[in-house]
Amino acid sequence: MNNLEQTSEILRKLRLYGMARAYTTLLETPNDSLSAHDLIRHLVDTEWSDRRGRAVDRLIRSAKFRYTASLSELYYFNGRGLDLDLVQQLASGVYLQKGQNILISGATGTGKSYFATALGHEACRSGRKVLYSNTARLTTRLKQSKAEGRIIKELERIEQADLVILDDFGLQVLDAQSRSILMDIMEDRHDRKSTMVVGQVPVSSWHEVIGDATMADALMDRWVHGAYSIELGGESLRKKSPGDRTQPQ
Repeated sequence: MNNLEQTSEILRKLRLYGMARAYTTLLETPNDSLSAHDLIRHLVDTEWSDRRGRAVDRLIRSAKFRYTASLSELYYFNGRGLDLDLVQQLASGVYLQKGQNILISGATGTGKSYFATALGHEACRSGRKVLYSNTARLTTRLKQSKAEGRIIKELERIEQADLVILDDFGLQVLDAQSRSILMDIMEDRHDRKSTMVVGQVPVSSWHEVIGDATMADALMDRWVHGAYSIELGGESLRKKSPGDRTQPQ
């Protein structure tokens, strides 16, 4: 092994994988015009980009999204209820900085889950920790955790997430234990961390879904206060051909 190969191997042992890759590329395509400063800057920038990319990948895996989604793939057409300016504002992450919530409602097939997931991916790309879950599955898991004496640890894990996405909310009326669990989650997050709630029924009907009037008032107050409320409409996207889904110009 010559000195160049040794250097490359040491970089990998130091886990400087991006720098090792850039170093190997420079050896294969030498550039005599690079100054010492430019060379070091190139190596450092490549390492930084590599680490950031791996960090984002870890955040996306940890979020446990149902599928991959991107804001750049959203469709905008009359009657859908998506505003490009608002989407760009949300993409900037300002709501995460302020701990604001997002409430997304709409009929089946209007792209609620896709939109929420796309916002979740964008949050991960900005270095934010995201937790995505079907609402019923999350409450069921937390009920089991409570029975096993692990719920405090689970709630602390949820509290650490910068964004919690509760998908498929409202498919069934909540029972008393589920209401209590959601309240515990929101008590930890209220005015501090963002929560996104996604449901088929209009937000105005969420009181009935929650079930208990007093608990519904308390929970909705924590969700709705200062939140972005987005109701998606139009025909199901599954019924539209690609040519009907007009992209913004």
